[in-house]
Order: sequence, then C-alpha cells, then structure tokens
Amino acid sequence: MADLKTSELRELRVKSDSITCTEAIGAVLGRGLQPGDVICLSGMLGAGKTVFSRGIGHGWGAVPALTRPTYNLVHLHRRALDKQQLEHIDLYRISGANEADTLGIDDLLDSETILILEWPERIRERLPQAHLWIDIELVDDNQRELVFRAQGSRYAARIDALRRDVQVPG
Repeated sequence: MADLKTSELRELRVKSDSITCTEAIGAVLGRGLQPGDVICLSGMLGAGKTVFSRGIGHGWGAVPALTRPTYNLVHLHRRALDKQQLEHIDLYRISGANEADTLGIDDLLDSETILILEWPERIRERLPQAHLWIDIELVDDNQRELVFRAQGSRYAARIDALRRDVQVPG
C-alpha cells in the first residue's frame, strides 16, 4: 500500500512497502507520460530505479518490457498504440556530461521521445530546466520512499495526477 505526503505543490512523497507497489506507482506515472517528457530517477544501487522504470514502461505500454539497461546504456521502446518512443537510459557508467555526448544525449533531450534517465546526476548540467526528478530512497529491505520533485508546470501536473490516482490507505 502507498502512503502519500504532500509538502508543497511541486513535491510529493510516496512510501512503498513492496516491489509490486513500487512498480504500480511507476505504472500510474507511465499512463500519463507525453512526448518529450524527461523523467530522472536517482537513488543508490539497489534502491529500485529499474523496478520503478519497469512500472513506468508497463503503464505507458512499452514494447518490449523495460529491463535493466546497464549493458546497453540506451534501450529504445515503442508502443503499438501510436508508435511513440520511450528511451530508457542508464548513465551509471558515464563519467559526466561530456562522455554522454557519445550517446547523443543532447539530441535525445531535444527530441519528442520520452526519456527515463537513471543516474541523471551525472549529466545534471545538460538536463532541461523542466523535468521530473524522483529520488528513490531505501527505508529498509522492503520499503522505499519516492520523492517526486517537479521542475515546471508540465511536471507539477504529473504530480497532481499521481496525488489523485495513487491508492492511499484509508
């Protein structure tokens, strides 16, 4: 079950007590993504970034399903519904923004492709001003706290949708 706390309009904290819950929260976010959205997932190794990404992909309708992109740094996904594209990018092995140039990161950031960036802090200076930053924090072996921070009105609307659509215990 998810437990929500709102500290201000542009921030939302959600507690997850299982992998299934973390994935389900990601699916809620994924259903509302639009071309050009930039989703930044930050957290230590094992925090659940890929689990959350898999949920986003499921909610969005990604084909194939999202998996850990560590060996291939960029995974392209489509959906049959409308041929939109989603790129799932793992920047863990990138030393900084200059090395990210080899991935064509500026072209991706300027495109209408939906981007999910794991380890976005490695290219922070290249991120567009408007984006959704999500810190995934370990509470214990099973629990995570997801902290959503909207940069821009587009992403504030995503937070409002999450606030409305994520199941909150009664």
